[in-house]
Amino acid sequence: MYPITIPGRVITLREMRPDDAADALAIIGDDRVTHWLSFDSRDHAAAVAMIEGAVNRAQLTPRAEYYLAVADTEDRMIGFARLGLTGHQAAKLGYAINADHWGHGYATDAARTIIGYGLRELRLHRITAAIGPDNAASITVAERLGMQYEGRLRDHVFTNGAWRDSLLYSILALEWTAAPR
Repeated sequence: MYPITIPGRVITLREMRPDDAADALAIIGDDRVTHWLSFDSRDHAAAVAMIEGAVNRAQLTPRAEYYLAVADTEDRMIGFARLGLTGHQAAKLGYAINADHWGHGYATDAARTIIGYGLRELRLHRITAAIGPDNAASITVAERLGMQYEGRLRDHVFTNGAWRDSLLYSILALEWTAAPR
């Protein structure tokens, strides 16, 4: 299943490409974005390595992750969405949007689109998301999509020089199919 393209309502999820490195740097090199992620801001070399790794892993069989570019209507990468397969019919969700594009529903659409793909096409049973307790925007996205709060993971990630808790959210396939979209 390579390459894949998944249309959303306002974005398109597509495979990452080598020419996405500059756009990736605008996301993972921006402290406004990485403040909410599980890693510190990264430099150009790390952005290139991230893209190269995603391209290479996407072509593996079996595929263990779906790390896709969130593309705008002009096919420019404005974010990323990821499903990391974690076991029998399970995956971890992650996403980030370029800070200059916040507030337009792109994160909600990217998360909705990749969750739907994971539950329908990949036949996953469960998808989880670990969100920083202060990340009100991502908590809203998770709740808007029907994800259920499961609990707090204490000192879950070390980022920005300190340990940070995460709030664990999940959705099951049965809940997704029953929820209005």
